[in-house]
Amino acid sequence: MAKAGAVNINGMEMEYFKTGDSDRVFVILPGLSIQSIMGSMDAIEEGFTLFKDDFSIYVFDRRKNIPDDYSIYDMADDTAAAMKELGLSDVYMFGASQGGMIAMVMAIRYPELIGKLVLGSTSPHVKPEQRAVLEKWIDLAEKKKAKELYREFGKDIYPPDVYEQFKDYFDDVSGSVTDEELEKFVILAKAIRNYDISDDLKKIQCPVLALGVFEDSVLDSDATMEIAEKLDHRKDFALYMYTGYGHAAFDTAPDYRKRLYDFFMKERTEDA
Repeated sequence: MAKAGAVNINGMEMEYFKTGDSDRVFVILPGLSIQSIMGSMDAIEEGFTLFKDDFSIYVFDRRKNIPDDYSIYDMADDTAAAMKELGLSDVYMFGASQGGMIAMVMAIRYPELIGKLVLGSTSPHVKPEQRAVLEKWIDLAEKKKAKELYREFGKDIYPPDVYEQFKDYFDDVSGSVTDEELEKFVILAKAIRNYDISDDLKKIQCPVLALGVFEDSVLDSDATMEIAEKLDHRKDFALYMYTGYGHAAFDTAPDYRKRLYDFFMKERTEDA
């Protein structure tokens, strides 16, 4: 069963949860969310049962009490500090969407922390023409329209059939959203505006698997393809593009987690 914990370093508090008891460590950095991922602890644990016998799994939330000018780079520094405090290094990391942005910055700034990296539906930067969905979310959150935000969020990241299946759930859970959570969401979402590591992608040293979606209505498929363009000269880089699963293919594609597992379990000597 997953156990919740928190790291406190010089006034920075970051919650996380852990499941499993292996020397091999798998770290998950989720994407931008309206509410804390700590409330999804059981669902995430169940979704990654494939890994339970071979990995200790850590899932990190964003820090509490974030400053108004909090950036993707700050998120990476704070997550790295939390990992160091817990004695984690050379881990197998999966970053989804904004979590992938954080993971790439970490791989560049703290190469000793990441042994293998999977990037899901993410981008090295977000161009102005890719920000329409993000700006819509920010506007709804700033206006404290939680139900509309949850509805649009669900429509944008999931295929229509999946959204329809969970539409009532989105409406129900939106009733528990606080003004503080909406304010935090706005800060985290705005952090994406000034994020750009395009010129530093080649500094990533570890093996990388990029998983994208052709119909990604949040970041679009060009984001993943740009990562591929910068890294596909390497033998330890792999790319797979999904069709029909939406931005959150990491939740909807039935073989997604098996791809992560197989990439992580492949011996590094085979990558060379």
